[in-house]
Amino acid sequence: MIIIGITGTIGSGKGTIVEYLVQKRGFRHYSVREYLLEIIRKAGMPENRDSMTAVGNALRAAHSPSFIADELYKKALHEGKDAVIESIRTEGEILSLRLKPHFHLFAVDADARLRYDRIRLRNSETDHVDYETFLANEAREFSTKDPNRQNLERCIQLADHVFRNDSDKEALFARVDAVMAEIEAQDAAPVNPYVRPSWDEYFMEIANTVAKRATCDRGRSGCVVVKDRQILVTGYVGSPVGMPHCDEVGHQLKQMVHEDGTVTTHCTRTVHAEQNAICQAARRGISLEGATLYCRMTPCRTCAMMIINCGIRRVVCECKYHAGAESEEMFRQAGISISFMRDEVMQYRQQ
Repeated sequence: MIIIGITGTIGSGKGTIVEYLVQKRGFRHYSVREYLLEIIRKAGMPENRDSMTAVGNALRAAHSPSFIADELYKKALHEGKDAVIESIRTEGEILSLRLKPHFHLFAVDADARLRYDRIRLRNSETDHVDYETFLANEAREFSTKDPNRQNLERCIQLADHVFRNDSDKEALFARVDAVMAEIEAQDAAPVNPYVRPSWDEYFMEIANTVAKRATCDRGRSGCVVVKDRQILVTGYVGSPVGMPHCDEVGHQLKQMVHEDGTVTTHCTRTVHAEQNAICQAARRGISLEGATLYCRMTPCRTCAMMIINCGIRRVVCECKYHAGAESEEMFRQAGISISFMRDEVMQYRQQ
């Protein structure tokens, strides 16, 4: 199923493309123009462009900028056939239709004098105007900052395919056929099914979002503690409450020599994300017994001891810390599961 939206300047050939899609390709036709004219006739209003503009703007203001196009899309979707929706005129309509499946937007344009000659030939109820009025009508509908009102300029900019219709119909139809072949090929291509993230991926992504609150640029880490797939507490790297942050006053660095001989440099001004999360739980009286902790990399020795003592039974890290072997061994001895989502080994930035 393909649903084409048609936008473009007055008299540019929107109806010509619609007619071709209907007659040569079997599309169903849904028209914003006819939708509005039906309302105008029932209300006894003059059947002209002023009435259509007024009714269209009123409907969009009362419901939503995309109301009319959404109504026509619903009809097309219910029919389940290839369809073309004619006379898309507002940015709000396009933004809404873009979120719906099967939708593609065509725009048509041509020289203004040529377009005026065309509307005089088609001689519809809204086309009995002189050239100056024709230009004024188009200028009124061409650009606005109000999403409820016509904005042909923006609609053309948002189109998936723009057709210049200054030549004959055969040239226009050839271009339409080429574009339709592209669309049909895209629709026929296999679509990779959406794969939902696992629970570990889900909570790790939340931990990475929490990390954005961290206040030390040497390691903006975050932590989430979860039980029964419910978040209990979160924590991120930062100074103790009421004390200045590294982002404000700089780092307070200290070197540490590990049992394996490696030397690391740490900022002693901050409290680690895991420690902050456990402290939050303690202050709020939340038990972490049997919970799972998600963090960016292997917790340090101090964090590991706190994790063990507070009853957390599983630790999930995004990657390994290059000096995290001691913590891993502590977890093993304490019977705590630790796993890593990536094989990457991470180091703190040295200064």
